[in-house]
Amino acid sequence: MIENRITVKSIKSPNEQGYYGKFGGAYIPEMLYPNVEELRTRYLEIMNEAAFQKEYRTLLKDYVGRPSPLYLAGRLSAKYNTSIYLKREDLNHTGAHKINNTVGQILLAQRLGKRRIIAETGAGQHGVATATVCALKGIECIVYMGEKDIARQAPNVARMKMLGAKVVPAVSGSKTLKDATNEAIRDWINNPTDTHYIIGSVVGPHPYPDMVARFQSVISEEIRAQLREKTGSELPTHVIACVGGGSNAAGTFYHFLDDASVELIAVEAAGRGVHSGKSAATTQLGKPGVLHGSRSYVMQTEDGQVVEPHSISAGLDYPGIGPLHAYLYDSGRATFLSATDDEALKAAFELTRLEGIIPALESSHALAALDQLQLNEKDTVVLCLSGRGDKDMATYMYAMEGGML
Repeated sequence: MIENRITVKSIKSPNEQGYYGKFGGAYIPEMLYPNVEELRTRYLEIMNEAAFQKEYRTLLKDYVGRPSPLYLAGRLSAKYNTSIYLKREDLNHTGAHKINNTVGQILLAQRLGKRRIIAETGAGQHGVATATVCALKGIECIVYMGEKDIARQAPNVARMKMLGAKVVPAVSGSKTLKDATNEAIRDWINNPTDTHYIIGSVVGPHPYPDMVARFQSVISEEIRAQLREKTGSELPTHVIACVGGGSNAAGTFYHFLDDASVELIAVEAAGRGVHSGKSAATTQLGKPGVLHGSRSYVMQTEDGQVVEPHSISAGLDYPGIGPLHAYLYDSGRATFLSATDDEALKAAFELTRLEGIIPALESSHALAALDQLQLNEKDTVVLCLSGRGDKDMATYMYAMEGGML
């Protein structure tokens, strides 16, 4: 447990107040206190029940399709003169890592007696994953999504509606993920007793960052076992994942956090350039502050107003990062890099043409970081391919038609 910034026994879990070092906590309106307190006092107890674990693991295997493959990308490896393994979260049911968390949270919500589910979504993958598990369990589902994201992620909006979810546009601010989260929190305040909010990333008030990280930790749990089978060692030299709020990165890093020999590399969205005014590189541009219920790094003005982010990828278009990632950055345990829109597009087309895999734009940022690393033939790199590119085909088509690539 993390007791303070000096005495650190394990990075994996926050202290009892929900802090990773100085980041985390629960900054919430009084109306939400009973809901959040109920979660805080019961989530670990419920998650550790044998019946819960059996149902959760069975659904991951038979419904989600886990374990997801760990694929040695031969042609990509040859280009970078190293061994690059792709953790294929894109092959999960619904097309991304998000389903790992929503399966866990819907089971938790059932045990808490909740009859209504709300969620926020940016790229739409979390919205689809939430609508999917609500359909599976026959529970009402409302998904908040920025009006801008609804336009650029139309296939996922259609999937949510087909699954029976009500998609509510957020029309304030930048009309993206931040604003969708604001609307979901307002809904929760107005419906505190019968509603569970399935937060899609390692953000929000405690216990959400820890809870989501635990549900996503199946990614790194599998990586260790799969690497041992393939290479004889559970430990890679590098683990790479993209970071918006940071749930796929938290899950990919989780079981390596206490292994100092493993270099953790988080890749943020630089948008049109870190200092262009159109970016979402929070660690480069942000400072400590409170956003959506926890203390973390936040892109903000001198007087604390949130700065609107920009990324070509809707899932990384967020002005903050989860408190675990803020701690990893602040402590130096993880290296934070960034990739621009153009670099992500280039990396997406490169993977597609080298390996026959079309990645999500979010994952493409992680792929773009390969050009920034000094790798050699002795390294073993694991990169989380967090989602598939179906949802981003309109953007890819525009790039091809416009001669951008």
